[in-house]
Amino acid sequence: MDVRIEQSWKDALAPEFGKPYFEQLVRFLHQEKAAGKVIYPPGSLIFRAFDLTPVDQVKVVILGQDPYHNPGEAMGLSFSVPDGVRMPPSLRNIYREIETDLGIRMSGRPNLESWARQGVLLLNSSLTVEAGLANSHKDIGWHAFTDAVIRYLSDQREGIVFLLWGNFAKAKASLIDTTRHHVLTAAHPSPLAGGAFFGCRHFSKTNQILLSEGKTPINWQI
Repeated sequence: MDVRIEQSWKDALAPEFGKPYFEQLVRFLHQEKAAGKVIYPPGSLIFRAFDLTPVDQVKVVILGQDPYHNPGEAMGLSFSVPDGVRMPPSLRNIYREIETDLGIRMSGRPNLESWARQGVLLLNSSLTVEAGLANSHKDIGWHAFTDAVIRYLSDQREGIVFLLWGNFAKAKASLIDTTRHHVLTAAHPSPLAGGAFFGCRHFSKTNQILLSEGKTPINWQI
């Protein structure tokens, strides 16, 4: 099966693309589109997180649940929306924490591509969603695929910082070898968490860890 994805990831994940669950996933998406369903993000952006952050460049993983389900928002990167789109509440809280943690001012641009290009894999557990229906593709096979991504990074790389926000993301910690990597957990940045995310200082902590690993820290300022 020909999957359009950055070559290092295509090589790394080749075993997954041939498995029955993945072939069924692809068939499901084709059938939904043929039936007139609107799927986000557009097909060319489904693997955008991988295209911007090749395997050997991953330094940080920020795990989201699934793409935004409103028109024009999903762009294949967890928590990110394109420039010109209203900033989602969770991202607004992420920026607020960065400003407090690092003492910098964020521009208000909601596009996180600059993080991805520095080695931050902005990975959603589901890579597609039906328009208007949050988490609607959680059972079609994406979780098996993205769990395989996390396991691959855990097994094949060293010193990655995994940021797991909220109970859903925290449950993925079992996939990560913490003798080889670093896991930071916090409440979800959603306003529904009642502000429990604030004060986690994950952005300064991440950079301290990267420096200790001999890696270039992330410039979080956007």
